This record gives sequence, structure tokens and C-alpha cells, in this order.
Amino acid sequence: MPDKEEPKHSDYSEGTIFEWNSSGRPFKKRGRQFYLTSLLIMLLVEVILFLFSQYILMFVVMSLVFVSFAMEYIPPREFHYRISSEGIQIENGFFLWKELYDFYFKKRGDMETLHIRTESYFPGELIITFRHEDKEKIKKALLHFLDFREYVESTFVEKAGDWLSRNFPLENK
Repeated sequence: MPDKEEPKHSDYSEGTIFEWNSSGRPFKKRGRQFYLTSLLIMLLVEVILFLFSQYILMFVVMSLVFVSFAMEYIPPREFHYRISSEGIQIENGFFLWKELYDFYFKKRGDMETLHIRTESYFPGELIITFRHEDKEKIKKALLHFLDFREYVESTFVEKAGDWLSRNFPLENK
């Protein structure tokens, strides 16, 4: 199997092409109704699991709800992102161009995110936040090294999650 074609570095000398700071993940402050609705759904699931004597699964459900509450309540910290001629740096982690496959932009909630797919199964995809005014600069910098996908088909899990959030919102808008 032939190796992936090496990126063309002729336009850039070795070094930083573009860098920015942004939050570590998309974040939206949630209201009281979100937490109450989530707790009621968890309570219903816990009662059903208790009736079927699934005690370990009850603990797993409580743990997942706790983690989701923590992620929704605590805002993310700022991360430093850097695109260089060698690859992409996220804080102290570095991904070489040969480890990355392609990229696309996707809207998550009210925030647009950059998705960079990796050659390996883990992490599989890097999801990076950015300021809206930096989108074209990021796209221009990445086009020299990675393929751009205008449209990427959503997976079944993404479609199911979108359908659930549309039809059964946990809080009013």
C-alpha cells in the first residue's frame, strides 16, 4: 500500500503559520430547567433499572449524569492552538501532518468548530474551537497540508442525538 503523499511545504518556511487561543470545547451556560429535567429523566431510568435489579448499571447512569452536569456547569479553560509547517499543536500535544487525514467545519450549538480527522483510531478526530473571524485564516493555513471536506455525512449517533435534542429538549429556548 503506497504511503500518503507528503504535504507540500514549499509555500512556508519552517515555523508557525497561524496561532490562536480559544476555549477547549463548545460551551453553553445551562439554566435550572435543564438540570431539573435531566434529574427527572435519570430518576425514571433509575427506577426502571432498580425494578430489574441492575444495580451496577444504576451506578453507571448516575456517574454519566454527574459527568454531564460537571461538563455543562464548569466552563472550559482557554487552550493555545498553533498550526505550523510540521503539524498542529494543541497545548502540549503535537500532531504531525502525516498523522492527520482531512478537515471540515461543523456547527455545534451556537459555535462553529473545526474537525480534523486522524489516520489512527484514537483520538480519531480533533475538535477545535475558534473565533468566527479566524475561520478563513485557519482554512487557508490547513489547505496546504490537508484535504478539505465541504460536507461530511453525519453518523447514525449524531443524527439520533440531533433528533432527540430537537424533539425532546431539556430546556426551553
